[in-house]
Amino acid sequence: MATEIPSEFGLDMDERDPNDINGHTKVLFDDVFAEPEGTHSADGVWRWSFKCYNGSKSCCYKTLTYICALPIACCWGCEFACLSFCQIWAMVPCIKTCNITLASVKKVWGSAVRTCLDPCNESCGLCLSSIKITQQSA
Repeated sequence: MATEIPSEFGLDMDERDPNDINGHTKVLFDDVFAEPEGTHSADGVWRWSFKCYNGSKSCCYKTLTYICALPIACCWGCEFACLSFCQIWAMVPCIKTCNITLASVKKVWGSAVRTCLDPCNESCGLCLSSIKITQQSA
């Protein structure tokens, strides 16, 4: 019996994948085995195959989680803590510094591009604006 975890932790012990992030890993007996019409094994074989599949899958999964879940959860917790730390204390300040530093470069570059390209664009616009297209009936 699973022990009740206080609700202040926000952990739902019944619905463990509320965002369906692992929906692609649902592998039920019916997803793996199917006997088409006219090709059926004996009912007992089919029934025991179902029980054997579900039992071995459940037992193997639970054994692996007992052995590996806590160390893996600890490793991933540390990984995401380090990732968050780098994002908060290194990346965002670095990006902010670059944005502040490059703001003046952006203005100078924009002025230079407009100075060189605006006359050409205006000339092309004036030339192309006088083109008229007419359609003749055949």
